[in-house]
Amino acid sequence: MTTGLSTTAVPPTPSPAVSLSADEARRIALRAQGLLGAPDRRAGVRGVLGRLGAVQLDTISVLARSHELVPYARLGPVGRQTVESAYWSESHSFEYWSHAACVLPVEEWPHFAFRRRAFRDRGHRWHRMKDREGSCAAVRDRLAAEGPLTTAELGGGRNGGEWWDWSESKIAVEWLLDIGEVVVTERRGWKRVYDLAERAIPEALLHDDLDDHECLRRLVAQAGAALGVATRADLADYHRLKAEQVDAVLADTGLVPVQVQGWPRPGWADPAALENPPRGRHRTTLLSPFDSLIWDRPRTERLFGFTHRLEAYVPKPKRVHGYFAMPLLAGGKLVGRVDPAREGTTLVARQLSLQSPKAVEPMAQALYEAATWVGCDAVRVERCTPEDLRPHLLTALNAPGALGA
Repeated sequence: MTTGLSTTAVPPTPSPAVSLSADEARRIALRAQGLLGAPDRRAGVRGVLGRLGAVQLDTISVLARSHELVPYARLGPVGRQTVESAYWSESHSFEYWSHAACVLPVEEWPHFAFRRRAFRDRGHRWHRMKDREGSCAAVRDRLAAEGPLTTAELGGGRNGGEWWDWSESKIAVEWLLDIGEVVVTERRGWKRVYDLAERAIPEALLHDDLDDHECLRRLVAQAGAALGVATRADLADYHRLKAEQVDAVLADTGLVPVQVQGWPRPGWADPAALENPPRGRHRTTLLSPFDSLIWDRPRTERLFGFTHRLEAYVPKPKRVHGYFAMPLLAGGKLVGRVDPAREGTTLVARQLSLQSPKAVEPMAQALYEAATWVGCDAVRVERCTPEDLRPHLLTALNAPGALGA
């Protein structure tokens, strides 16, 4: 996509004014992500979304869908309907392309004008329409007359072939989404619900007036605040920008250069994150693989010394940790992982690994809380690595007040 930004050389990175240890950087990142310190329960799910700036959506549902798991990790067992209502009711958010398909605060609509313009300049996403004007007009007319509709209600998503063999109406509505004429206002049974932007976005925000530089400046600054401390590559990955786009606006974001022990590249920090040392209680929780704390795998390895890979699309015989392995966060570190499933009212830990005996109690706590949240009354552990920690884990799960194993 084009951005309209100049390709002139970017000035060299200023000398860092602050040096951080690896531990300080990790704690700053945890606090920025809302996983260190007291959660803001009054702000709730909307507060989590505003703080993160983007919550990734994904089709996989094991314990729950990823966009539900993200606020759960920060707030604890908040009601799942409460999560959905907080995202979608009263036009508080919209779905668009950020790190991937993400729920975004509605206030950010103007800052994605650069991406909408880039789609318009390109002229298509993946598919080309046979009758662009006619197909788009038909979708606009249906939405105007009938209100929000799903793809199925607009005429169906496919022509009868493979998943990429989209119908003309599906291509049209997705194109109108890309360029900002249509908005996804909610997910209903995991189906996108489309509406006209003029109805879904508050009038004061419904514009593409900001130039590319201002859009990108805002998104890089927001990524910096959500990450706490980050490399240029981290900042780019957050909203899937190009390195040169970050370079072009970095000096105007207010982020300050820092040196982090062990990081091979310069870092940039949110100045507010440097004002006070991070303090408070760490969350003990299971994390969605699509959680913004860990969705960037190189950053996860740099911050936590933890290599993680989503294996849902890996052939089953080649999986190491399981279909939807969820890392265990405890004490501000990633200390294990579990591939969960549900069988009736039993949460099944199909494959579970612990880095040390110290991870046993946190894993039991996290499994207990997750099971309770999704309405399970028992936990069953299938495979445990190392196996000699299984008895200790089962004892912890059978402790008074815990679920059975």
